Amino acid sequence: MAILGKIFDANRREVKSLSKLADKVLAKDEEYSNLSDEELVNKTEEFKAYIQEQKEKGKDTPDILDKILVDAFAAAREGALRSLGMKPYKVQIMGGIALHRGDIAEMRTGEGKTLTATMPVYLNALAGEGVHVVTVNEYLSQRDAQEMGVFYNYMGLSVGLNLNSLNSEEKRAAYNADITYSTNNELGFDYLRDNMVKTVEARVQRPLNYAVIDEVDSVLIDEARTPLIISGEGQESTSLYQVANAFVKTLKKAEEEDGSDGDYTLDIKTKSIQLSENGIDKAESYFGLKNLYELKNVDLTHHINQALKANYTMALDVDYVVAEDGEILIVDQFTGRTMPGRRFSEGLHQAIEAKEGVPIQKESKTMATITFQNFFRMYKKLSGMTGTGKTEEEEFRNIYNMFVTTIPTNRPIQRIDAPDFIYSNMEAKFNAVAQEVKERYDKGQPVLLGTVSIETSELVSKLLYKYGVPHKVLNAKQNESEAEIIKQAGQRGSVTIATNMAGRGTDIKLGEGVRELGGLAVIGTERHESRRIDNQLRGRSGRQGDPGYSRFYLSLEDELMVRFGADRLQKIMGKDVDTPLESRMVSRSVESAQKRVEGNNYDSRKQVLQYDDVLRKQREIMYAERNEVLENDVVTEIIQEMIGEAVDKTMAFITENLEAHSEKEETEEIIKSLNEKFLGQKPITESEYSDVMSDDEIRELVLHRINLELAEKRELLGDETMNSFEKYILLNAIDDRWTDHIDQMDQLRKGIFLRSYGQIDPLREYKTEGYQMFEDMIDDIQVEVVTNLMRIRVERHEEIEMKQEPTNLVTNDSKEHIARGPIKSASREEKKARIEERKQRIKELKAQKEKETN
Repeated sequence: MAILGKIFDANRREVKSLSKLADKVLAKDEEYSNLSDEELVNKTEEFKAYIQEQKEKGKDTPDILDKILVDAFAAAREGALRSLGMKPYKVQIMGGIALHRGDIAEMRTGEGKTLTATMPVYLNALAGEGVHVVTVNEYLSQRDAQEMGVFYNYMGLSVGLNLNSLNSEEKRAAYNADITYSTNNELGFDYLRDNMVKTVEARVQRPLNYAVIDEVDSVLIDEARTPLIISGEGQESTSLYQVANAFVKTLKKAEEEDGSDGDYTLDIKTKSIQLSENGIDKAESYFGLKNLYELKNVDLTHHINQALKANYTMALDVDYVVAEDGEILIVDQFTGRTMPGRRFSEGLHQAIEAKEGVPIQKESKTMATITFQNFFRMYKKLSGMTGTGKTEEEEFRNIYNMFVTTIPTNRPIQRIDAPDFIYSNMEAKFNAVAQEVKERYDKGQPVLLGTVSIETSELVSKLLYKYGVPHKVLNAKQNESEAEIIKQAGQRGSVTIATNMAGRGTDIKLGEGVRELGGLAVIGTERHESRRIDNQLRGRSGRQGDPGYSRFYLSLEDELMVRFGADRLQKIMGKDVDTPLESRMVSRSVESAQKRVEGNNYDSRKQVLQYDDVLRKQREIMYAERNEVLENDVVTEIIQEMIGEAVDKTMAFITENLEAHSEKEETEEIIKSLNEKFLGQKPITESEYSDVMSDDEIRELVLHRINLELAEKRELLGDETMNSFEKYILLNAIDDRWTDHIDQMDQLRKGIFLRSYGQIDPLREYKTEGYQMFEDMIDDIQVEVVTNLMRIRVERHEEIEMKQEPTNLVTNDSKEHIARGPIKSASREEKKARIEERKQRIKELKAQKEKETN
């Protein structure tokens, strides 16, 4: 209670601070309402000029914006009234200030979040660095850009709309506008694509400055468990998917915990599934194996595990749907919407395709990836709006450094939230739901029925037809028609069945005479695993002080109840199926179960982030290097540095792997390997080096020859062509190696959890191995760039060809970087001493080079 007290005190203090500042904005009301249209619009240019002037004096943008906040908000309020016919209330001004501060404004449904955002968006857009307004789907982006664009254009600011269907030029124009509306997915993918382009001009985004995220909990919490991935075509899917699918269909579920009475065990709480001892025996017999878990059978084991998941934990019309063309579409468990273009990872999607008997798509290769957490943390300032964010405040604070401020409602809430009804089985529950809907429909009261899945919405629909209740069903497949149907859900006699999140962001306004009937009645047919989603459903009713009603109907057969505590409640309820249980203890038990699931989901998101944090550091280094190459027409300095590094690393590798009798033989082997690697066209001959040379002398000889060859090529080709070639080769090497590295890191992450069986921390191992793989990749890039440059054969001016010579470049399945020389014998002590001597010399040489550079 003490902790809760502190939280609410902190919120009270913040609200008090926002209220004082909002009063200052309201105090300017008369001053700004007396301005002519021209004077009001000119305020935008005045603000911009002031910001520019202060920037030139060395002031920071955030401090400058804070100074003009009161006037800019007052101007925005008056502008909204004149262009939209709406003037933000005090609570909306408070919400706007919270957004400007980089926090989350929790505002109840119907409190006008869209209008609230106009003030901080206007203020921050004045700095000219770009503001992104982020929505959960393209329909809302289009709607808000069109409706709010009237206000921004009136105030002299440009508005861009970023859609998936736009080409690069159109996207660039959208991002260059003062304010850009977009979905979270499109922003993330554009960022990844921008770091794959071959020229600076091909980029579409500007640096990430300020974002206001509508329905911020949906974007930063619900969708944060799945990273954004750009994939390329990988290898053909194997026939193992069909074979494994056929096998698991012969298996029987075990009811006993030890799995002795079946072939596989399924833990309902965690949805984890695995073969029992009987199942393992069956698999070995079915596939003719001695031991299923031998290393050579690892692929088969993986396919069996995915087939088990696909057949016994993934349900049609709940977790996925089959489209008319046979494509498997994932259903978002939080919104009930299908997610075209997204696929389950690790072969699960292919396993579902095998289960449903549709064509199995090729496996994909990861080329670029980022989590929403790491993408949105790159913004200089981030803020968001939601009706339900307080339950996830800890996560917002820990991961995004954003505080949730609960903004008071403009008018007191009149909605009646009735206690849950709990029935012993689903049939009794749905019959009770249908009876209540029928009663309310008969008196003309509109009803919104919330379901957690498409399957449940279709089941309830059939039942209502039996009761003679006409209704509309929303499976959240068409965002535009969905929003239109939701808008009509408050009309007299309207009955709408929808997934819990359908129509989010769209107001339900009450029709004529509905207020007198008690307003919109919201009935939930099941509790969602997240309290926020339940609160979102309740919040569809009782907007802006309207009357309303909400109740949830539960059964002991609901998934959440089965996972947590149905056995205990069954004893309390006895055998009476028609009488519901209504008690605070039960409601607390349900809420406790939801909290546990939310905790599990938070851990899942946190784990995704921890693993992506390893890749984030590597991504930042690589993207920075890549940008340096892109932004410079001449990359000769970078190439020169790489030549030195490549020769040093090649020599160190050869030295460590040589076993020679004498210095002469060692020198011969080193020269031979360097010739093969870098000097294939004009190798160093025996007459050019002495029998015994120091490493420094060999290095200088090789570097001199490489630079001599490159100088000859530059003379023949001309500076411009040679510069283009150097840039092209450098970018290609970076991109090829980086995409290979991303895919290898993805494969490593998928299998690393197995280390936990050996009492080893998988995350620590992932960090260690990932770092080593990254170092290897850097080495490979340097060697590949130099090797490819040296392969260019210039036949005449401005006409060249790449001669493909045999090489031992690193491949995905090989960790060997350099061609090894013939192995000869030497005493361990001699070899060790020579290696240490050579290492030391290379070290000293590098130190000297750094000193000269400095």
